Amino acid sequence: MDRRVKDILKYILWIAVAVLLLYFCFRRVDWKNFGAALTQCRWEFVILSMLLGALTFYLRGLRWQMLLRPIDPSTSSLTCFNAMNICMVVNLLLPRVGEVVRAGYVTKNSAKGPDGKRLAGIEKVLGTVVVDRVWDGISLIVVLLILLSFMWDKFGEFFETNMFSGLSGKTGLLWILIGAGAIAVLFIWLCWRFKDRGRIWGSVWGIISGIGDGLKSCLHMRHSWLFVFYTVLIWVIYWFMSATVMWALQGIDPSTMAPEMAAACEKVNGLNMVDALFLMFAGALSSLVPVPGGFGAFHFVVAGALSSVYGIPFEFGLIFATLSHESQVITDAIAGIGSYIGESFRKSGN
Repeated sequence: MDRRVKDILKYILWIAVAVLLLYFCFRRVDWKNFGAALTQCRWEFVILSMLLGALTFYLRGLRWQMLLRPIDPSTSSLTCFNAMNICMVVNLLLPRVGEVVRAGYVTKNSAKGPDGKRLAGIEKVLGTVVVDRVWDGISLIVVLLILLSFMWDKFGEFFETNMFSGLSGKTGLLWILIGAGAIAVLFIWLCWRFKDRGRIWGSVWGIISGIGDGLKSCLHMRHSWLFVFYTVLIWVIYWFMSATVMWALQGIDPSTMAPEMAAACEKVNGLNMVDALFLMFAGALSSLVPVPGGFGAFHFVVAGALSSVYGIPFEFGLIFATLSHESQVITDAIAGIGSYIGESFRKSGN
């Protein structure tokens, strides 16, 4: 089968998954209650969440620029910002494709060397994209470890049931992490040992060593502390974005809602910043499902987390998920389209 046909079929499959997840999530929603809750929520906090989301695009661009500077010192923060914005809007339609698009955008705007070739070749830029995403993965693992280490009593059951099925408390988790680490080390060693004995081993080792070199380069880059600072700040902002939507829902008057939804309002009013951190992590987990724009997957995971941990009805959890997800989708679309239009005007002016 032609590769293009396979890609199209894969895309259609993930669209179908997204549609099924959305149908499963919303099929029993009481739209009157749903609409009333959305009307009463504090929209100033939702707008604040959107503004914070736009700020993370800029910070992610600055962080990525630090990875690109050793390749092409002329790469501007505006180029990285526009590339990041366009990446986000493309990912709404074509999961993961945005990463290739942003790499291509930077390559296209890269300066040329004495040999006439772009300093930031597409392969090198894609390498920085991988490293950029690896750091996001590391950050997510750090958040998970914080939740498990300091808040096991509150969230342990959720992780045991949904992520580490069959474990018994922290001890079981510790052994599974040790086992996973041992398997990872063994796999890396095997790739190194047999890298010269087959194309597959060599290719995998090339990817592993490239990621390793990228991670090590972060430690030796100029102002490496700034790279770490940007990373921490980005995830702190993600945390506050989760909190702002939580605060928006705390503006709903329980007396105007149906009994079950009124009880949910009371529970939401008791949530705090620790809970916002957990909900941020739950939302980030949904990105592992490569559906277009996270539609369906985000709603299912976040509403399920609220139901499982706090006993908040799934329907009310969908209100939180909808505000979080759709406000960010709008932000992605505005920023991405704005950058694309701005780039078009810049080209026409040259």
